[in-house]
Amino acid sequence: MPTFQTLPRRQRCGSVAMLLLLASCGRQEEQAVPPPPVDVVAVATGEVPNIVELPGRIEAVRTAEVRARVDGIVERRLYQEGSDVPAGAPLFLIDPRDKQAQLAQAQAALNRATAARANARSIVARYEPLVSRKAVSAQEYDAALSDARQADASVIDARAALDRARLELGYTTVRAPITGRVGKAQVTEGALVSASSATLLTQVNQLSPIYATFTQSSAKLLDLQQLAKSGALRVPDLKAIEVRLVLENGEQYDLPGHLDFADQTVDPSTGSQTLRARFPNPDRLLLPGQFVRARIIAGSRRDGIAIPERAVQISNEEASVLVVGRDNLVAKRTIALGGQSGGKWVVLSGLRSGDLVIVDGWMKVQPGQKVTPRKAGAAPAPAAAGKR
Repeated sequence: MPTFQTLPRRQRCGSVAMLLLLASCGRQEEQAVPPPPVDVVAVATGEVPNIVELPGRIEAVRTAEVRARVDGIVERRLYQEGSDVPAGAPLFLIDPRDKQAQLAQAQAALNRATAARANARSIVARYEPLVSRKAVSAQEYDAALSDARQADASVIDARAALDRARLELGYTTVRAPITGRVGKAQVTEGALVSASSATLLTQVNQLSPIYATFTQSSAKLLDLQQLAKSGALRVPDLKAIEVRLVLENGEQYDLPGHLDFADQTVDPSTGSQTLRARFPNPDRLLLPGQFVRARIIAGSRRDGIAIPERAVQISNEEASVLVVGRDNLVAKRTIALGGQSGGKWVVLSGLRSGDLVIVDGWMKVQPGQKVTPRKAGAAPAPAAAGKR
């Protein structure tokens, strides 16, 4: 079989020409492939919300521990566990018979003191006209007056003892101190409870409205104060700062809250300060102890930057975007994010005005690749008609 070297000169020259022609066509086809199109937005500065995201926990506005105030045996539980009760609703009944007997004794003591007072007053009334006629000595009259005063004091003491006995009898019916949701009973029927040890019976939590508490680094709060002083940040009054909650399942809580408290001391162990927001909770969706994430709208930045959420890539807790630079080459930028608002991320650093950020098509390109940028939302250019 003839080889390339053994072919006639004319055939060899023809083969080389054919190979050069094919290579030239391949290069022309490569050069004819246009750079891929990407949708971009031009970064512009403007007033954007200053959003601070913090983890937090739900707390009841008021929490009351219901404890025994008398000694005795629990006879009945008078409420449904986990139900909402008004203030004053009966929760437990402690055996009242001992307190009823003490009340009867106190009533009897008051009756005796009242009778003794009446007798002492009658003696004073009899002695009074006799003193002027020297029929009764002044010493006897003074003694009668003293007995009458002591009788008055005895009546007051007996009446106070009766009121106390009546109060303790009332404590045998344990009532809700506040309006709220009552929890699980900590004792059952037949349990011995004690006033001296203040036996815990149950707990009542007020769930509407409700608090969410957060902690923020004091250093970051100082930064915000400095930005506000410089005029770069507009911060409203504390109670005008809106807060939105993200629940544990990632859903946003529908009703907004507002900050109502900022602690004026710094925790020395963590270097943080406590913030608190108040939320309506009509459906009891927020429960004490629940973990949430807060988006605090702490004013607005005058020269802030916001870009569409779909332009941001987040990997290993690092956020980045692809930008189109000189000669339409793609470059990667690492950015620092603030918060989300209206479908956009607030960018704290990493971008500047005029940058072209790729919002659509960045999945198909790599840094260093040449692209064809087009304004996001613009209709694609019509394809060129082929030659016939």
